[in-house]
Amino acid sequence: MVLRSGHEAVVRVAVATLWARPEAVRPVDAPALSRRTDIAGWISGMTADQRVGECVLSQLLLGERVLVEEVRPDGWVRVVAVEQPAARLDPRGYPGWLPGEQLVEAADPAPAPPDLVVAATVTRLHDAPSGAVLLPGVILGTRLASAGPPRGGWRPVRVPDHGQPLWAPDTHLAPAPSRLPSATEVLTVASRLRNVVYLWGGVSAYGIDCSGLVHLAWRRFGVRLPRDADDQAAATVPVPLGAERPGDLYFFARPGRPVHHIGIVTARPGPDGDRRMLHACYTKRRVLEEPMPADRVATLVGAHRVTEPFPG
Repeated sequence: MVLRSGHEAVVRVAVATLWARPEAVRPVDAPALSRRTDIAGWISGMTADQRVGECVLSQLLLGERVLVEEVRPDGWVRVVAVEQPAARLDPRGYPGWLPGEQLVEAADPAPAPPDLVVAATVTRLHDAPSGAVLLPGVILGTRLASAGPPRGGWRPVRVPDHGQPLWAPDTHLAPAPSRLPSATEVLTVASRLRNVVYLWGGVSAYGIDCSGLVHLAWRRFGVRLPRDADDQAAATVPVPLGAERPGDLYFFARPGRPVHHIGIVTARPGPDGDRRMLHACYTKRRVLEEPMPADRVATLVGAHRVTEPFPG
């Protein structure tokens, strides 16, 4: 089906990368641009410096909805990622560019909402129970619609642009959440991403940035937090420094500048005010849990708590 401006589309690949502009794409980015993306291969093929170029804005997961704004003759599509709030950039969602072959026009009428979520860090979708892999690299937090009861430890799911159901290990799926999770539950999920490499704009278990880590961990529980750190600060509730608890959020900014970094509180402050956090660290180029370094202490501007459901 041809993509049309003004219509909704959905992501048909496991992970689609949202680009600042088509002209920003580099030769090293080829594995992220194809009709069947290889995000693991793309990230492993880059140097640490190539992973922090600002050509990448964000990433979208299988089935995620976008509003198509423009379709270029060369196949690139300008979209608004409506499931990634970005009030500073566009009140409708996160704007950017995608290869058109990674999208399929949304069904009309819309199908029933997904009733499952990927709970494994990464899974694969097969053409039959224990069959051939058709869609590898499906990420934690991806929402899927059940296509029937489990069978022999496998569950059939509906996937965009696939006429027949695909099959996932049933233990890799969980029912779509219906309540706001505890902060501890979210921290437990985020902690599973320790040592994932830092990728500017990343939102996957192969590469992730600081706000992407927070966005993805809450997304696993159906909570649609904004995508960027400054918007995440605006969407959460401040708590007094010293009263933060595990699962709360630390925000960092330089004087007179917007919030530029976020971490997840992993312990109550110590008697001397020592703090610990889990974060995707730009300088160390990976996700780690550590005592708050001196440079972070100097730019700490507050602790916040997620108190609203922001249903996703």
